[in-house]
Amino acid sequence: MSARLRCAIYTRKSTEEGLEQTFNSLDAQREACEAYVLSQAGEGWECLPELYDDGGWSGGNMDRPALLRLLADIGKGRIDVVVVYKVDRLTRSLMDFARIVEVFDQNKVSFVSVTQAFNTTSSMGRLTLNVLLSFAQFEREVTGERIRDKIAQSKARGIWMGGHVPLGYDLGERVLLPHPTEAETVRHIFRRYLELKSLPALVKDLTAAGILTKRRTSRAGNTQGGIPFNCSGLSHILRNRIYLGEIVHRGKAHAGEHEAIVDKALFKAVQDQLATNHHRHHTRKTRAGSCPLTGRIVDGEGQPMRPSFSYGRGSRTYRYYVSECLLPTAKATSGGNLQGIRLPAVRIETLLFRAIGELLPEPTGPDMIFAAITRIEATPTALRVTLDPARLVSESLSADALLDRVRRQIDPDAALSDGRMTFTLAIPAGRKGRTVAPSVRKHRNSEDTADMAELVRVAHRKLAEHDASPLDPGQHARMRAPVDAWTRERIAIGLLAPDIQKALLQGTMPRGFDPDELVGMNLPLDWGEQRRMLGMAG
Repeated sequence: MSARLRCAIYTRKSTEEGLEQTFNSLDAQREACEAYVLSQAGEGWECLPELYDDGGWSGGNMDRPALLRLLADIGKGRIDVVVVYKVDRLTRSLMDFARIVEVFDQNKVSFVSVTQAFNTTSSMGRLTLNVLLSFAQFEREVTGERIRDKIAQSKARGIWMGGHVPLGYDLGERVLLPHPTEAETVRHIFRRYLELKSLPALVKDLTAAGILTKRRTSRAGNTQGGIPFNCSGLSHILRNRIYLGEIVHRGKAHAGEHEAIVDKALFKAVQDQLATNHHRHHTRKTRAGSCPLTGRIVDGEGQPMRPSFSYGRGSRTYRYYVSECLLPTAKATSGGNLQGIRLPAVRIETLLFRAIGELLPEPTGPDMIFAAITRIEATPTALRVTLDPARLVSESLSADALLDRVRRQIDPDAALSDGRMTFTLAIPAGRKGRTVAPSVRKHRNSEDTADMAELVRVAHRKLAEHDASPLDPGQHARMRAPVDAWTRERIAIGLLAPDIQKALLQGTMPRGFDPDELVGMNLPLDWGEQRRMLGMAG
């Protein structure tokens, strides 16, 4: 009697079109696979009851729920044979196919395509599969090129090809129709910018007037928009040539089929003012220019993290990446959301530079490493990094070899898909808990010690200026709250436990204490909690 072989049927369809039908493409694939398994019943084949269906998922990558569940069950030894209708249902990527077959081989799982006879245990079967997958990948790329060409030709004729409908318009039959109220709002934005000549000032003006972004409702019923504008959103509106009645594709403008809602003279005057402001900002050396991750780092909520600065003794500057909602210029548009984070820039940049630099065979400068990073999702404890490996590979290091090093040295779950590599880099925690006496830190230099002492002196000076000094309680009846973040951060240092302030003044803080991180730290009111946080618990 033949041994029992447990067969898992995997089905996939790239789009959701037709999936609502009683008998759809996935059902047809499964029916054909079940018939094939039934024909092999004499060999001990039998179908497993679990369904591995990916409806509406592309075969260009492995980020598919049913496929990931299938591979997980294979790893647990629950499957002997994987059956598909066609090999391109499993994947259209040669690189992904190599990874999947490796999983099959490691777990002694066979692979069968109902309409194509393959045996993945033989070299000829693997060759045939690779040839077919090459054509499948070629077909996917040609289809993509055809779609891009169609979009380009349609836009050249001025046809609206989809996307978010801009403020000022409604969508008709493949054409944009002016919305009278919103169109007047757009013209008001253009005119006010010429009067104020500043995007931050325009943000405040529109917020005070109660003018909000366009509200959109998706087919699923989810609502977006209807919130105050920010600078980037206004910049996009002011530069958008769609308001001139044009359609832009790859930097080239074409006459559109829709009606213009901003006249050319007003649009040109706004562009001239934007260019003047741009030139003014970029002809001087800015502090933000020293923050290489600007525009690429976001927090866990998806908010951009912007450069922020504080100052120490001798004009020493401390750099941070701060969630947009915590910045003074964005608090008016944050909707009350203050759940952002603040990370020291030097510490984060050094961590990334060292971690990635150690993976490369030759010394590489920070500019090249930071240029390879396309996105960072930051939390207080970890960085989710996405980078372009093509910028780092060389003759001695391929993308796959780089991925292998990342998995061994940084994150075993690192992945490479569609030319982008993603991995999670842990942020080392600062030293906490009980310290062993004597625990006097030898600081890097005398300037560090002076900076800590200056923080305490500035804190008490600001407390006195606000009639809030704990050394002069008679003035507390006139106490005033600080109005800016810089003052609030320093006043907090003056409210630390007396022994902590003494250690700051004398430069005898515990080992592992970093004075750069004290400013802006979320310090508790309880003195005991303060000591534990700063490593001074006795």
